[in-house]
Amino acid sequence: MGPVTTLEFVLTIGDPKRFPKSRDVGLYLGLTPRRDQSGNTDQQLRISKAGNKHLRTLLVQCAQYLMVRFGPDSDLKRWGVKMASRGEKNGKKRAITAVARKLAVLMHHLWVTGDVYQPLHNITVSCPDS
Repeated sequence: MGPVTTLEFVLTIGDPKRFPKSRDVGLYLGLTPRRDQSGNTDQQLRISKAGNKHLRTLLVQCAQYLMVRFGPDSDLKRWGVKMASRGEKNGKKRAITAVARKLAVLMHHLWVTGDVYQPLHNITVSCPDS
């Protein structure tokens, strides 16, 4: 995340306390898929594209950078690569959008709680026997 994306995020969200859950930020920015539920069908459609288009574009660009081979290693990158590998023809595009949504949720959570970002939080380090 760069300073431009962070500034745009802070200016767009305004007051971080207005979202009771960090997951609501993805919905506010239009990064969650729409659903078509009727009868026996439950289709997942394209993202809703509600909210600030410029911030959504910046978050997708950050997600694309993160997902390329030279992007920094993190839990988020590993999750996105795993999601892209199990998808069909549009798997990588869906994974990039999902990573962008997770970036927005993560940024809001870190902003509200004041925690420090740990890129490899879910990695357990085993100590060698002495």
